[in-house]
Amino acid sequence: MAIVTPDWVKSAVFYQIFPDRFARGSVNHGPRGIHFKPWGTPASEQGYQGGDLYGIAEKLDYLKDLGVNAIYLNPIFSSAANHRYHTFDYFQVDPLLGGNAALRKLLDDAHERGMRIVLDGVFNHASRGFWPFHHILENGPTSPYLDWFHIEDFPLNPYPSGKDEQLNYKAWWDLPALPKFNTDNPGVRDYLFSVAEYWIDFGIDGWRLDVPGDIDDDSFWQEFRTRVKAKNPEAYICGEIWDKADRWLQGDQFDAAMNYPMGTAALSFFGADSLKTNYRQNHLDLTPASAREFCRRVDAVYSWYDWAINRVQLNLLDSHDMPRAKWLVSDNTTAVRQSLAFLLSVPGAPCIYYGTEVGMTGGNDPHCREAFPWQETESWDLSIASCIRKHARIRQQYPALTQGDFSMTAVGDDVVLLKRFCDHEQVVVAFNRSFKEQRIRLESTGRPLFHLQGAEGNEKKAVQSEINLPAGAVEVFVS
Repeated sequence: MAIVTPDWVKSAVFYQIFPDRFARGSVNHGPRGIHFKPWGTPASEQGYQGGDLYGIAEKLDYLKDLGVNAIYLNPIFSSAANHRYHTFDYFQVDPLLGGNAALRKLLDDAHERGMRIVLDGVFNHASRGFWPFHHILENGPTSPYLDWFHIEDFPLNPYPSGKDEQLNYKAWWDLPALPKFNTDNPGVRDYLFSVAEYWIDFGIDGWRLDVPGDIDDDSFWQEFRTRVKAKNPEAYICGEIWDKADRWLQGDQFDAAMNYPMGTAALSFFGADSLKTNYRQNHLDLTPASAREFCRRVDAVYSWYDWAINRVQLNLLDSHDMPRAKWLVSDNTTAVRQSLAFLLSVPGAPCIYYGTEVGMTGGNDPHCREAFPWQETESWDLSIASCIRKHARIRQQYPALTQGDFSMTAVGDDVVLLKRFCDHEQVVVAFNRSFKEQRIRLESTGRPLFHLQGAEGNEKKAVQSEINLPAGAVEVFVS
């Protein structure tokens, strides 16, 4: 079977936004009489800080200038949690985010700028407030919706008073607030597929699927794909799978997965000297790597999948579910810049977690979910934004970086040469992670070799085949 993936993703630069913490709109569109925590309140206090979709719409030009052309939003549907993974109305954007009208504006404004919007789909579990579960709470064993969930006994105990109380229905990670759907039930399947279709019809450009491996049923995701692609063949379907995801990436379920192994390989090489090696989560491999080991790990990840899949993988350093990249490398900004430049140069769609470009840091949830410091520009590390902007511009300018073949070569322990080539164009990205200058040789193609210079990478200077690569540098050459 030929694998077909969305063309637009191959040249996308994603930006992930946690809506409550990114930006408040200049006009308060929420219900009257509500109160938010002050912007910038420590995330450890939980609660709501009032970021909304209108605020995101007002920052689209900022994102476009950064080089972003696609946005992945954490859940936006009505929920009683600031992260909104506790959905209680799948057809209503949370009023605290501006409601459906705010999503309409965000989509229209983004599409006018050639930007795409992908939503987070939480289809493994709902919340205690979801209407069929509430129906069971009110009616007990007489509710017609019993089979929508995995009910084991009555009376239900959705608010246990102690840790030792036994939960009598299946819930995600045994969290009482998250009753797990029975996706074997045809009514549940019809409902969830209708949600997916509704928002594609509304105009979204795809779905990021939350914990899809917990719906251990290939036929569910095969039908999900069929329904979504019938509405929009170019819709992007990306699953949250933390390690090897070949089961779901055969062309009949997802287009891509969140490619954590690619990001952790980059951090392991560029941040080897500052990496917090005692950090453990899921299957993340944060082990210091030499240039040779880095190349081996990257080649292994690409070998797992068909090339059509590799070109649309969501390549990321961090997210709302793990510490920020800068924290993982002990505030080693050079390592963050080099890792981002790497993701912007390899096959796949790079994804930048909100605030990375200004140097936001923080440990695991909730500390990775702080408010964007819009009013504290003096704290911004503009060198990271400059790096993203430069390499995003180069990526857009040279087709080899989005369409070309790919190879990596280790030069000693600290230097990697990344090559992308197609037709008559070759781009070489040279990385030196060490604290000293390195003398390297670039293979000649028989054509003049030019060094891309300047903050935007739009100045060219002819170079010889042997060059001095500065400490901590990322240099780009074209021929």
